Amino acid sequence: MILDTERLYLREMNQGDFPSLCKILQDEDTMYAYEGAFSDREVQEWLDRQISRYQQWNFGLWAVILKETGEMIGQCGLTMQPWKGTEVLEIGYLFNRSYWHKGYATEAAKACKKYAFEIIKADEVCSIIRNTNTASQNVAVRNGMTVVDTWIKHYRGVDMPHDRYVIRR
Repeated sequence: MILDTERLYLREMNQGDFPSLCKILQDEDTMYAYEGAFSDREVQEWLDRQISRYQQWNFGLWAVILKETGEMIGQCGLTMQPWKGTEVLEIGYLFNRSYWHKGYATEAAKACKKYAFEIIKADEVCSIIRNTNTASQNVAVRNGMTVVDTWIKHYRGVDMPHDRYVIRR
C-alpha cells in the first residue's frame, strides 16, 4: 500500500488489474477527454507504462481501492508529464464511471498532493486537464489548485486545449 485515506487505499497496479482497468479505459463516457475508449492493446500499454514508471520514478498512477469492498474503482497518482518543453509533476486521476460524484477522486488527489509534498519533497504539483473536462477541473480546484497556463496538446490527431492547475508547497 502506498497511501491510505478514510475510504480508500492506493497501491501499485499489476497485471491482475487489467480487467478493472478495462472497465475504466474502455468506457466511452469516461474516456471522452481522450477522444474515445481504448483497445485492449492500448489498455495493456497504459498498464505497462505505469509499471515502468514505478521502476523509474517510484511513483505512477496507482490503483485506487475502495476499502469497503476491496474493488479497484479507479487510478490516481503522480506522473512526470511534458509541458511546454519541460517535464512537470502531475496528479492524474481516472475513475470507473459508477464511482463518479462521490468524492473519491478528490479524496485520492488530496492524498497524492500530500505525498508529493511530504515524501517526494516537490515544490509544486499540477493537474493537466482538457479545457472541456469540468469534472476533473472541479477536482483540481477542490485540491487547492488554480489555473496558471494553457497549452494545446496533440493527441489521437486532435488539437486539445489543456489547462495546467498548480499548487505550490
